[in-house]
Amino acid sequence: MRLQESPLDPADAVHSAILPAGEPWLHEVRQGQTLRIVDLEGNQAADIIFYNRHDTDEHYSVTDTILHQGGIYLTTGSVLMSSEGRPMLTIVADTCGRHDTLGGACAAESNTVRYALHKKFMHSCRDNYLLAIQHSDSGLSKADLVPNVNFFMNVPVTADGQLKFDDGVSGPGKYVELRAEMDLWVLVSNCPQLNNPCNAYNPTPVQFLIWS
Repeated sequence: MRLQESPLDPADAVHSAILPAGEPWLHEVRQGQTLRIVDLEGNQAADIIFYNRHDTDEHYSVTDTILHQGGIYLTTGSVLMSSEGRPMLTIVADTCGRHDTLGGACAAESNTVRYALHKKFMHSCRDNYLLAIQHSDSGLSKADLVPNVNFFMNVPVTADGQLKFDDGVSGPGKYVELRAEMDLWVLVSNCPQLNNPCNAYNPTPVQFLIWS
């Protein structure tokens, strides 16, 4: 955990968007730009996949990222690696301190397995991803959905190798800031999950700011 404040002023951002609870978002971030993700009310989970803007076959890779940094949690200084073994983004500031790489995105199937059969039709992050790319010019399709980063989410690994979905370690106004090392598509699900404490059973908005 490496807490680091940012010197950037929100008033100087070239783009600002507030994403309501449970909603999808797809946006371009260019090489050299800085993206800040703000947990406005605390304990929300922002599930994000990154793609090379010019070749979406190259995408965020959880395995390459974990191997590169020798750890499963992301914080200041962490480099998010691509499926081609190249840096995609570097975390340059972080006031939360820890972000999950292993918990994945909720889906109809995982809601059924983890919680109950009648949870199958609840809205999920996978649904959000599909909604975001459906009418976009990104060229992305269902086949391009890969394991994601869960910003602000707390998923400890137990002594016997199991994953626990615990209360979040974030709080109102906490943020993580990433510098893009290549032109990117940023595919977001502001997690709608109501069945585990990752967002205190109460999905809330997140904010995205971009500086050139």
